[in-house]
Amino acid sequence: MKKSIFSIALGAALSLSALPADACTRILYETGTKSYLVGRSMDWMVDTQTDLWAFPKGMARDGGVGQGSIKWTAKHGSVISAFFNVGTVDGMNDAGLVANVLYLVESDYGDAAASKKPKLSIGAWGQYALDNFGTVAEAVTALQKEPFVIVAPDLPGGHKAGAHLAIADASGDSAIFEYLGGKLVIHHGPQYTVMTNSPSYDQQLAINTYWNTVGGLQFLPGTARAADRFARISWNLNAAAKESDPRLATATTFSLIRAISVPLGIADPKQPNIASTVWRTVSDEQAKRYYFESAYNPAIFWVDLEKVLPAAGGKPMKLDLSGRPMLSGEVSDKFVAAEPFKFLSK
Repeated sequence: MKKSIFSIALGAALSLSALPADACTRILYETGTKSYLVGRSMDWMVDTQTDLWAFPKGMARDGGVGQGSIKWTAKHGSVISAFFNVGTVDGMNDAGLVANVLYLVESDYGDAAASKKPKLSIGAWGQYALDNFGTVAEAVTALQKEPFVIVAPDLPGGHKAGAHLAIADASGDSAIFEYLGGKLVIHHGPQYTVMTNSPSYDQQLAINTYWNTVGGLQFLPGTARAADRFARISWNLNAAAKESDPRLATATTFSLIRAISVPLGIADPKQPNIASTVWRTVSDEQAKRYYFESAYNPAIFWVDLEKVLPAAGGKPMKLDLSGRPMLSGEVSDKFVAAEPFKFLSK
């Protein structure tokens, strides 16, 4: 007998009791002029020591895991947020493609050691997408062929490096990539506007379908768990006004992602992966503007990609955020040349 959407949702919800509550939220917001912004929160147990980087097109890259690593040359320049300077977890390229890497405990990339495919560090997954593709359709066509196998060593602090990838482009197209049971699963289409964490994306959609029948004006789940955040932000995103003024559109995207954030200092000893929001980003895909907000500072700053990206073949540039400097406004002039970080390898 075919299961109803509600039985699937119930099973998924019950299974959450065996899973840690994970971190981070991503949304794709449509403006009144049919342009798009991507908002994202980074929730983690400690400060992620994030710096911003500007990488030029023409940059030679490899998968970061030594012998057998995949190699490529960047077709696009990008501005990114690094995670402990071992991985690209967020960013936008010069074509307006946005990549967001979020934690997913169920991730299973298969046996990399047994595979004959070129290897790619989990820390390089988002960067590979930004370097190589200008649209979601282009990325899906290439990545569904699985040109590499992902290697996922433990993260700094010993946490499992499980993650899924969301991408969006200036047309509003969107895709979610997950590796489950060693197999790549892709959800492709503009309807995929929200991503959080556990459970897997098909189960998140089923749970959210249930909450849609309840109605956000009646009741929405209120915890910091990933499935609850998925339901709340989905309803809020659909209810939010589609602003035509670029400033109001940016403000609306920030208001949505702030509303789903976890306050500083929130922790649950029974759910060790419930974590405070440590930073937020908004990527304006039409204006090619990348906004960054640290939860530790009461200010927003941004980078105009046309101003900051090095010329093709130029040196990478870094905005050092150690010490939590108080920044506001456009900050391209504060980037300095630096050797690029190495992707997570061991």
